[in-house]
Amino acid sequence: MKEICIKKELQRTNPDYLVYVPAKAAGGNDCGNEHFLVFNITETFLATVWTQSTFEGRPDQRIVFSRSRNGGITWEAPKTIAGGNADPTTGKDMCSWGFPLISKSGRIYVIYNKHIGLNDIFSHTTGIMACKYSDDNGDSWSEETIIDIPKDKWDNPDKKMPSNWIVWQKPLRMSDGRYLAGYTHWVSPKVRPPAPLKVWWAEEAVVQFMRFENIDDNPAPSDIKISWLTLDDKALRAGIPNYPDVSALQEPSLVELPDGRIFCVMRTATGSPYYSVSADKGATWTTPDVLRYKDEGPALIHPFSPCPIYSTGDGKYAVFFHNHNGNFGKWNSYQTTSHRRPIYFAKGEFKKDAKQPVWFSGPAFLMDNEGVPLGGMDKHGRTDLAMYASMTIQYGEPVLWYPERKFFLLGKAIKRQRLDDLDVDAEY
Repeated sequence: MKEICIKKELQRTNPDYLVYVPAKAAGGNDCGNEHFLVFNITETFLATVWTQSTFEGRPDQRIVFSRSRNGGITWEAPKTIAGGNADPTTGKDMCSWGFPLISKSGRIYVIYNKHIGLNDIFSHTTGIMACKYSDDNGDSWSEETIIDIPKDKWDNPDKKMPSNWIVWQKPLRMSDGRYLAGYTHWVSPKVRPPAPLKVWWAEEAVVQFMRFENIDDNPAPSDIKISWLTLDDKALRAGIPNYPDVSALQEPSLVELPDGRIFCVMRTATGSPYYSVSADKGATWTTPDVLRYKDEGPALIHPFSPCPIYSTGDGKYAVFFHNHNGNFGKWNSYQTTSHRRPIYFAKGEFKKDAKQPVWFSGPAFLMDNEGVPLGGMDKHGRTDLAMYASMTIQYGEPVLWYPERKFFLLGKAIKRQRLDDLDVDAEY
């Protein structure tokens, strides 16, 4: 990799907030930073968990935690709260994809995927569910507790083999106080035919949901009550083009609508995101369908990359996407990291009587990084702006917290005036 100027690269997306910058452009054990979930302890006291490593998928993946006491302006040095001592050969004890749950009294639970040295598909997705908690805003953490994940038809029938799962967003705190989390469930190769294409995303995956029923009671992790809502044939699926029986539906993000329904946006291999709606707090869902700007309108276009939707804190929403179908520059839809840029967003508004209950404005450009690689091993690096991101409201403005090339951790304010200027009802 040619010589990289970190200070120059840091400014490519014009961030408003700086959370973490690795010391070196490549080769350091902190060059991989992703699944960046920022949350509020109070209005201006923020915390975050993310997965850090030398590079994505390496055995040194670990869960780290940091805090800001001034609304995201400055951040503490991160500390590892799970993982960091994995077996470099088997990956045993690598910890990945942590997500937070905060009780009404302020207890912080962090739940994550823990590898036990057995691989069903990918080492960083095959794992048990582990949990730690803090009662002092992250100063100290409990011992680790393992939480049972029930097996279903998508899992390896070997009872010793863990599930293949990732929760990639903060669970949604619903209006009734419970938390709802969507997750990608990779289908075990032991219960399906081989992938029809030689790309990683053709390994079959479905979307499922878990609901946390009693977090506000501050239960011990072993007493957390989880409702597993969409097991077996209730899971959401969407086929790969030309292979409709092979599902490639992943990475659900959730918002609650004014009428109490839950609206879910997911990535697919079709060139567009899909959506689904639940009228019963996640127990059942409509058949996934193409996400459009409005009923009967054109589809949003987007490759196989995260496409989260967030509430912007004013009864409206914002969805983030690449605004191309994967054929971008010199890349095509089979090259599933280099084409994960630039980032556009669209404003969403609730439409009570519509088939698709959230309609969107046209796309608005947000940022790009010009495709310069960072954070690789030797000559390899990441160029993507994949939105393994999160959102909070700071000083009245929505802030998108995003991993830039899975290297920098940054924040960008989505200006309220710019959102107001986008017209959902305009012809598009």
